[in-house]
Amino acid sequence: MERNEAKGTPVVPKRILSSLLASVSAGVVPRAGAPYIAIGRTDEIAALLSDLEAVNEGGGSMRFLIGRYGSGKSFLMQLIRGYAMERNFLTADADLSPERRLYGTGGSGVATYRELMKNLASKSSPDGGALPKIIARWISEKQNEVVLSGISPDSVEFTDALGRAVLEDLREMEFLVGGFDFARVVTAYYRAYVGGDEDKKSACLRWLRGEYSTKTEARHDLGIQVSVIIDDDNWYDFLKLWAALARAIGYRGLVVFVDECVNLYKISHRVSRENNYEKILSMFNDTLQGRAPGLALILGGTPQFLEDTRRGLFSYEALRSRLCDSRFALEGFKNLIGPVIRLRRLSDDELFALISRVTKLYAQNYGVEPRITTEQMGQFLQICLSRAGADSMITPREMLRDYMTVLNILMQNPDATFEQVVGSAVTLTPQNAPGEEEDAPARTAEEAPAKKYTIDELEF
Repeated sequence: MERNEAKGTPVVPKRILSSLLASVSAGVVPRAGAPYIAIGRTDEIAALLSDLEAVNEGGGSMRFLIGRYGSGKSFLMQLIRGYAMERNFLTADADLSPERRLYGTGGSGVATYRELMKNLASKSSPDGGALPKIIARWISEKQNEVVLSGISPDSVEFTDALGRAVLEDLREMEFLVGGFDFARVVTAYYRAYVGGDEDKKSACLRWLRGEYSTKTEARHDLGIQVSVIIDDDNWYDFLKLWAALARAIGYRGLVVFVDECVNLYKISHRVSRENNYEKILSMFNDTLQGRAPGLALILGGTPQFLEDTRRGLFSYEALRSRLCDSRFALEGFKNLIGPVIRLRRLSDDELFALISRVTKLYAQNYGVEPRITTEQMGQFLQICLSRAGADSMITPREMLRDYMTVLNILMQNPDATFEQVVGSAVTLTPQNAPGEEEDAPARTAEEAPAKKYTIDELEF
């Protein structure tokens, strides 16, 4: 990674840097550039990367990332998404909403599948929409294999040999639920790709993305007999098929991220809510019992979504018995091997390292030195922590939004001072911790353990 030697900070491409800072300012998780501001989640990252290794070996995995709003769940998901693509996994992500659920009628279940397919990404297509490129790459590799076997592309045998190579990869799909139709449609896409039939390719992609509402319409457009379409009831079975196909065509597996699971907790109808929890139980059992090879599922939600015994996951006894903490899991002990990862609050040192990193990236983006000293950074953090309950409840999102506001005002108002900006924004005065001297010096960048949280240590 290229670095600014004078500052010791990574040199970030302008396009990524601008988007990154805009996302941070708005309190939105950046789609790109997350590793540049990754601080203090080393253990959680290592635990999730170990899951990817298990998936690479043909296993399955399911994790629940639990934390308050703004604690870094979505950020950690985007971070792992980037690492997964670098390791040649396919990724797909979706946020749940009232219109997108894990189980539902009227299209709310399959809507989640469609969102996942829209965001399907690979190392060569990190922004999503990778479905046609993935299949095209696979067919191209098969063509190269046939050529390397000594068969000329211009010969009659070439088409037959290519067809056999494609069918060999799809053979295992036929024994899975929905696999026969899935393999037929992928085969039809291959033939349309080779024959240059754009209409047939488009129809196959529509079926694979779950966009047909009736089997009659699908059969008419595809020109082949299919017994099923992807709908609210079976979309998860096809997710497992995509994981199996990913491994068959040269990827290491499929990693699926489902965020905003708190929307399931908000479902007022008890039966509908429990049907969604039943779907989560099915996913949990499949991945941990080896029935979903090559599939990793990472779900993000709030403590309320998990622990509420009236409407949360713990209201569903089968999930509560699987996900609740053991009586030996005492507070203060770390356990990142279980299915639930609870995001701890970043330490004061980590929060200071975070705003120090953002300050340097801000200077790089705007080409100006922010008018804020390391002592003032320490004062800003102390003011944030002085709020009632902030010592345990402060989140990176709210702190960074406030800090970016301070940087923006100082840059755009040359006559404004740090004391004026911060003094007008807060009503509380900094409180010293018990036993701390009144004139204790603010922490400097050198005193903060910045080296411990450098970007290099997050690049596995």
